[in-house]
Amino acid sequence: MQIVVGIVCMVAAANIQYAWTLFVPEIQATHGWTRASIQTAFTVFVVVQTWLTPIEGYFIDRYGPRAIVAFGGVMTGLSWIVDSYAGSLSMLYVGSAIGGIGVGCVYATCVNSALKWFPDKRGLAVGLTAGGYGAGSAVTILPIANMIHSSGYQATFFWFGLLQGTIILIAAFFLRAPQKDQVKASTKVLQSRRDYTLKEALQTPVFWVMMVMFICTVSGGLMAVAQLGVIAHDLGVKEAPISLFGITMAALPFALMLDRVMNGISRPLFGFVSDHIGREATMFIAFTFEGLGILMLSRFGHDPIMFLILSGLVFLAWGEVYSLFSATSADTFGTKHAAKIYGVLYCAKGVAALLVPLGNLLMEATGTWATVLYICATMDLIAAFCAIAVLRPMLRKHHARNAELAARQGTGGLAVQTGH
Repeated sequence: MQIVVGIVCMVAAANIQYAWTLFVPEIQATHGWTRASIQTAFTVFVVVQTWLTPIEGYFIDRYGPRAIVAFGGVMTGLSWIVDSYAGSLSMLYVGSAIGGIGVGCVYATCVNSALKWFPDKRGLAVGLTAGGYGAGSAVTILPIANMIHSSGYQATFFWFGLLQGTIILIAAFFLRAPQKDQVKASTKVLQSRRDYTLKEALQTPVFWVMMVMFICTVSGGLMAVAQLGVIAHDLGVKEAPISLFGITMAALPFALMLDRVMNGISRPLFGFVSDHIGREATMFIAFTFEGLGILMLSRFGHDPIMFLILSGLVFLAWGEVYSLFSATSADTFGTKHAAKIYGVLYCAKGVAALLVPLGNLLMEATGTWATVLYICATMDLIAAFCAIAVLRPMLRKHHARNAELAARQGTGGLAVQTGH
């Protein structure tokens, strides 16, 4: 029930990020604002969502999941309602900041809940929950696109904002934290039973290695989320009709719908895999696929079918970052302060969001998206290498130190995994 409720909340919060690209051309056509200035609103949303997560983590640990998600639902709904009345860029930015607060509360709380309820299946549990956020907008992409076309983007902002906020508010009342006797540790993945404080976690080198890897991998996917509509337009495939599986649709909405599904599938899929072969090996596989997918998108994306397939591959290999890093964080530092610790780690997404407007500027300077996509792919491949060559040995040393300390103190400090 806790997983189901968490997924419902995530689905209702997802559109603020994943449907944004549908609104950008309409806002530009209505107000004449530059593309870069409109996309700054997306950056504001992501930065607020991510950089406030450590603070939200403090309130989650203090007041529990129900109150924080209910507040997040109110703010999530209010965000799009404000956007619907935005007649200036400053008001659009205010709406985005409100949305960042709301979605941050929902996202951080639901992920934290999954981490605590299912330590023995942490990758899968977090993957399913985060998958609700990644795939949640798939069912609403077409209704939102149709309503924008028929009623205008302002009415779409208003009514979908009201609907999404209400759903989250209702679902929040079913959330609760687990009792100690309701959970059990994994026997397959190394997990610390020592609960690090935030200060202690920040003093470990492994935390900062994960932070750098997170920034590298999240940048490419975040660029695609915010800019896919723009990239499709500039590649000349936005309106190109595609017929696949008996469905005929323009390339961009088809890609957006497929990408949301692939993004959602990737989180539980790679999370499940990581529960069995380890987080670092799974990171290496996924990050390599993402890097290669972005490289091929830059090379073959001008073909509508290839644009559809390759964008789907990119999102399949990108979405898992939100299940893998959160699960690895809890494995490494324990769950008592997991909300605060992962909250700081999640700020990597805020750093990456600062690169989104730079992508527009670089594209305008070079006249092509190839340079931007090559940079993102390189960052993914670097992170893939680090997962095996840097992170894996560091985690082994980290857990070995915990086990040695626990042995001296006569306590059980580690859930031991065999063969890893």
